Amino acid sequence: MATHEDDSLLARYRFACSVAESGGKLADEFYQQREKLQTDHKGTDLQDVVSRADREVEAFVKQRIAEAFPDDGFLGEESGTAARNSRVLWVVDPIDGTSCFLNGLHTWCLSLAIVVDGEPVIGVVYDPNHHELFHALKGHGAWLNDRRITPHPASDVAGGVMGVGTSHRVSAADFLPFLEALLQHGGMFVRNGSGALMSAWAAAGRLIGYYEPHMNPWDGLPGIVLMREAGGTTNDYLAANGLADGNPVLLASNALYPQLKQWVKQSLR
Repeated sequence: MATHEDDSLLARYRFACSVAESGGKLADEFYQQREKLQTDHKGTDLQDVVSRADREVEAFVKQRIAEAFPDDGFLGEESGTAARNSRVLWVVDPIDGTSCFLNGLHTWCLSLAIVVDGEPVIGVVYDPNHHELFHALKGHGAWLNDRRITPHPASDVAGGVMGVGTSHRVSAADFLPFLEALLQHGGMFVRNGSGALMSAWAAAGRLIGYYEPHMNPWDGLPGIVLMREAGGTTNDYLAANGLADGNPVLLASNALYPQLKQWVKQSLR
């Protein structure tokens, strides 16, 4: 028998899917007029840009969540935190892959996760360019639109393409050894500019896995939930204050994860 707790979480899951699609469609309206957008750089990382589209889409999503679930907390890439100590926390990136977005590439998405009592339980990634909604609720599997997804069946890294990402928040020395090990073992990699989208692709079996030495929670958490519910393995992203400081993200099938984890460990020494 379903409990009130189950019903409450299911309601949030359904709403998360709906608001991700609505927010993604709003982002796409800006995307179609992207030449009119002015951009700013955040901090010293020239890869990290923000536009009016990022701010307005996040404000739209934040307002919708506040109206539907006024007691929940919110952590957004652009607006920061509201009621962060709430039992239920929504974690949102309105446009992951802003540089791709602004330059007319199709590799950007809206990413959203829900953390309940310190555990990520809902992950949603919406790709407006391809009308693809990746979504997962703990205990209910992972889905692409209405189709269940599972990780890539490869038993070694030569059997598919690995997704990778990096930023200037980490040094080349923290990242290149992993790539070297991957290539030496016959693997290949792709980086498309959106870690959240590549994580979703990995959960859907399009990539054999995804690795990034540091991701912020609004980009990292959705893929963590998606891969776990798809039947794969991930690192413990929220360890060591990951919600505040970010952490590495590693996710893959159960067969490949141990080998990839070893390469990450060697890279971060």
